[in-house]
Amino acid sequence: MRISTNQIYGGAARSIERNQSQLVRLQNQLSTNRRLLSPADDPIAAARALTVRQNREVSAQYGENQQEASARLGLVDVQLTAVGDLLQSVRSRVVQAGNTILADSDRQAMAAELATRFDELLGIANSRNADGEYLFSGHQGATVPFARSAASSTTAAATYYGDDGLRSLQVGPSQQMATNVAGSELFMNISDGNGSFSTSALGNGSGSLPNQGTGQIDPGSVLDPQKWRDALAGGFPWQGASNRQLQIQFSLAGGTLSYQLFDASTPPPPAAPLTPVAVSTVLPFTPGQAIPLVTTTQPPATPVSTDFGAQVVVKGTPAAGDTFAIEPSTNKSMFQTVQELVDLLRTPLGSSTARSDFIGKLQQHLVNVDQALANVSRVQSTVGTRLQQLDSLLSATTAIDIQYQATLSALEDVDYAQAISDFMRQQATLEAAKKSFTAISDLSLFNYL
Repeated sequence: MRISTNQIYGGAARSIERNQSQLVRLQNQLSTNRRLLSPADDPIAAARALTVRQNREVSAQYGENQQEASARLGLVDVQLTAVGDLLQSVRSRVVQAGNTILADSDRQAMAAELATRFDELLGIANSRNADGEYLFSGHQGATVPFARSAASSTTAAATYYGDDGLRSLQVGPSQQMATNVAGSELFMNISDGNGSFSTSALGNGSGSLPNQGTGQIDPGSVLDPQKWRDALAGGFPWQGASNRQLQIQFSLAGGTLSYQLFDASTPPPPAAPLTPVAVSTVLPFTPGQAIPLVTTTQPPATPVSTDFGAQVVVKGTPAAGDTFAIEPSTNKSMFQTVQELVDLLRTPLGSSTARSDFIGKLQQHLVNVDQALANVSRVQSTVGTRLQQLDSLLSATTAIDIQYQATLSALEDVDYAQAISDFMRQQATLEAAKKSFTAISDLSLFNYL
C-alpha cells in the first residue's frame, strides 16, 4: 500500500490536534475543578446535576423564608415581652392602690401613671416591622390596627381596625408558618373574670347605692367545667334568653345573716327587663365560706335542681340588701381594663362604704389584669413554639443543603488524582506523537540520492 506524504502529514496533524484537544480539556478540568465542562462530557450526570441543582435552589428559598419568618417572629416576641412587662407594672400599681392608707391624691397620681401606661400599650400595639408593616393588624399590614375610642364610647377604650388573619410564609414543601399575631387575639379577646364567669358587687336594694357592708366576693372557681357548660347551654331553666346572670342577695332576719340565689336573666331587647326570681332557699351565711352555685326552682314552679359545678367565696360581712352578680365571662380588651383602672383611681373616696366598693372593684380589675397576663403568656408560648419549629426546619434545611453539595460535587467536580494521572498520560502521548511524526517525516528516498 502506498502512503503519500500528504497522508503522513495529515494523519500526524490530526493525531497531534486530538491529543492537544484532550490535553486542553484535562487542563480546564484541573483549573476549574469541574469534571463536567459541558453536558456532552457526561449527559446522564449533567441531567442529574441539573435536577439536584434545581432542588437545591428550592431548598435554599425555603431556608431564606425560614430565616425571614424567624426574624419576624423574633420581633413579635420582643413586643410580647414588652407587653408582659407593662402589664406587670400595671399589676404592681393595682396591688399598691389597695393600700387603705393612701389618700385620693396618691391614687390620682397612680391614675396619671396608668394613663401613661395606656399610651405605651397603644404604641406597642401599633408597632411595625422592618418592612413598615404593622405587627398586630392581621392581614392588613398597611392599616393602623388600634386607635383610641371616642370619648363617648362606653364599650371599649380602643378600637381595633385590623382583622383576625395570619400572614404566612412557605417554609417547607407542605408547611406554612404564621409570622404574626392578630391584635384581636392578643389585645381584645380576653375573657374577664376567671375565664368562665365574672363576679361583681351589684349594689344594695335597687342597685342605685353600692353595697353597704364589708362583703367582698372572690373571682370564683369552676369545679366541673362540663356542668358549667351544660347549665349555660340549657341545663338551667333561665327565665330570659339574654343577659344570663345569677345574683346572691343577702338578708337579715332574727339576727341571722342569710343569702339566696336569684335568676336575673332577661329576654332580648326591646322586651322589658324581668324581676329576678329566687332559685334557691334562704341559707345561713358564714363569712369566708364557699357558696356553691346549686339552684332549685321555688314554688309554685316545679322543683328543678341544677348544679353549675362552680362556687364563690364572700369574705367580710355584707349588709342586708347587698347583692353580688355572677355572669358568664365576656371579652374585655387590655385597653378597657387599663382605662377602667384609671377611671377607678381618679374617683374620690369619701366614706367607708365607698372604700369597700373601691376595694371590690379593684380586685375585679386585678383579676382581669391577671387574665391579660395569662393571655400574653399563652400567645408568647405559641410564638415560641413556632420559633422552635423554625430552628428545627433551618437545621434540617442546612443538613439537606450539605447533602445536595456532596451530590453535586460527586457529579460535577473533578477527581484530582485521576485527572492529574490522565493529564500526565495525555502529555506523554502528545510528546510521543510529536517525536514519531518527526521520525516518520524524515523517511524519504531523497535522503539517499
